[in-house]
Amino acid sequence: EVQLQASGGGLVQAGGSLRLSCAASGFTFDDYAIGWFRQAPGKERERISCIRSSGGSIYYAGSAKGRFTVSSDNAKNTVYLQMNSLKPEDTAVYYCTAGSSCLSLDAWGQGTQVTVSS
Repeated sequence: EVQLQASGGGLVQAGGSLRLSCAASGFTFDDYAIGWFRQAPGKERERISCIRSSGGSIYYAGSAKGRFTVSSDNAKNTVYLQMNSLKPEDTAVYYCTAGSSCLSLDAWGQGTQVTVSS
């Protein structure tokens, strides 16, 4: 059974940083793509980033480019999302997902709340 656990959210002031973690289990980690999505109240879910744990393929949404960095530690079956220069509009619940490719992410974990104060 695929299990994903996102953590690392919290309250931070604008301009600050947070690092989210996604601990994965139940599948062969280095064969999968891991994605990060977020959803703010009243807004549609937004794909933020995706990485193939085997390397070579990384995606960032325009809102994340230059501020967010995704990385993978295959030894720990964990993907990280380093978020810098946070803005109030980054406030959302952040979810990690997994699938066979960045266009086929079908396993979801519980989200972690990120709140950025102005």
